[in-house]
Amino acid sequence: MFKTISSAWRIPDLRKKILFTLLIIVVFRIGSVIPVPFLDATALRTLMNQYSGENFLAYQNMLSGGAFANATLFAMGVTPYINSSIIMQLLCVAIPALEALSKEGNEGRKKIAAITRYVTVGLGLIQGTAYYVFLRRSAIIVNDWKNGFPGVFSCAVIILAFTAGTAVMMWLGEQINTNGIGNGISILLFAGIISRISVLITSLVQYWQLAVNGQTKFFFFVPIFVVLFLFVIWLITFMNDAERRIPIQYAKRVVGRKMYGGQSSYFPIKVGMGGVLPVIFASSILSIPATINMFAKVETGFWGSFFKFFSTTSVGYMIIYFILIIMFAYFYTTIQYNPVEIANNLRTSNGTIPGIRPGRPTADFIAKILSRITLIGALFLSVIALLPLIFGKISTMGNLSLGGTSIIILVGVALDTVKQLESQIVMRNYKGKGFLD
Repeated sequence: MFKTISSAWRIPDLRKKILFTLLIIVVFRIGSVIPVPFLDATALRTLMNQYSGENFLAYQNMLSGGAFANATLFAMGVTPYINSSIIMQLLCVAIPALEALSKEGNEGRKKIAAITRYVTVGLGLIQGTAYYVFLRRSAIIVNDWKNGFPGVFSCAVIILAFTAGTAVMMWLGEQINTNGIGNGISILLFAGIISRISVLITSLVQYWQLAVNGQTKFFFFVPIFVVLFLFVIWLITFMNDAERRIPIQYAKRVVGRKMYGGQSSYFPIKVGMGGVLPVIFASSILSIPATINMFAKVETGFWGSFFKFFSTTSVGYMIIYFILIIMFAYFYTTIQYNPVEIANNLRTSNGTIPGIRPGRPTADFIAKILSRITLIGALFLSVIALLPLIFGKISTMGNLSLGGTSIIILVGVALDTVKQLESQIVMRNYKGKGFLD
């Protein structure tokens, strides 16, 4: 990785792209510390310290790099854009008009992107309003909206500031896509999560101090956490490139005096084709009960037991988490791959799978392979997502800032960005004057 970055740095236009990406990250981090006006900062810090567990607020704070807990300009982070992209992706499958639009080439994709932007701003407005209501109920707002015009003005400023921050984040990501390196939204998400590394280190130091002060069990659990952290990174790196290659044989055909075809190729199916999305979907759904309980504050009776069941230390929570990850992995594969369409494309291009008849048998064979590969990938994601929860329950080290979802995002974005750098280096040195020799 470092060799690739060093090689890219020696190419002038790639160096400009890298510097531009770093500049956008700096702007993003500056916006993440600019506070929104009319908020009591001291009361806000006290409030957010109470919500460090696995609920929607903690999840949102992790994705925003700590900006959410401080109610800064970029408090909404990239979550509205991610949700908007997922919604549009699902609608393109469910609504024929959007599906046709997505197949119209570059112009169709531009229209889909424009609709995604509008949906992002709308979701940012809704989410910003909900966050304002939460802050107002927690007595964080300096001027309540019931205090006449000053209160209404402060309400409008706070909500519009959150919404504007969402729009700016989206624009920064698109600028990276156009003039920088890597996927813009993924890079900003990566930068936000990596900023939490210092919090992780601080937590480990605090546990080590507890070990020195007499709680000797942490002499064992802190090194185990470090080893487990490195193992998870290695496992994600290994599985990121894992794929099942289906062999494809193309028939020979004569056109004029020339013969075409006859080559052998393969159709790759990645083991982790859904990426981190199944984990994000599952964790978002399971964070709803804990988030509701933040407002209801029920600790006894039936509902108290119900909300306790959905705490991250509950075995029931882990079982449901495991099941939801597998379900969403299959759901994502279903909307991404159509075995019948793949089989038809192969038949159109005179391609066949050795030993499998074209048409329906080919589609059934691909569907069977997809089902098996999806199960392996889903189990892999489940292990990565549940390891931190299981370790936290056993070791009582439950307030560490990076979980399985964060590590998958960090490693995945880093690997994808390095691959893009390598491909651009190869494109600029295709005559053999490679920097990677």
